[in-house]
Amino acid sequence: MQPASTSNNYHYNKKLQSYANSLRQNMTKAEASLWKYVLRAGQLHGYKFRRQRPVLNYIADFMCPELMLIIEVDGITHLDEDVVGNDEIRQKALENIGFTVLRFNDSEVLNDMRNVERVLEAFVEEHELKGN
Repeated sequence: MQPASTSNNYHYNKKLQSYANSLRQNMTKAEASLWKYVLRAGQLHGYKFRRQRPVLNYIADFMCPELMLIIEVDGITHLDEDVVGNDEIRQKALENIGFTVLRFNDSEVLNDMRNVERVLEAFVEEHELKGN
């Protein structure tokens, strides 16, 4: 499959648009917190993130095309064996088109937001050092 880029709108899947809109309006507490305190309005080194973005046949919790970064916030359902297997398939598909996927669980976001922010800042700084 072709790498994600501006020419293919980062594999945006219009068929999932209404479902993504619904998810955007009903974000989990952890997703809403990460959005509000770290990702919204260019708070993370000026990079713009999109919430609940349809990519391929999936909806990424947060996506930054400039960084080629997808952030997933996993709730308790992601502890289920079947869901973990689906997450691995999804992550490989997204990585195969050029994205880096960073995963955090709800507890990390809600109880240690500063560390989550540090991980994201380290990713951004590494990206900027590489000159990407």
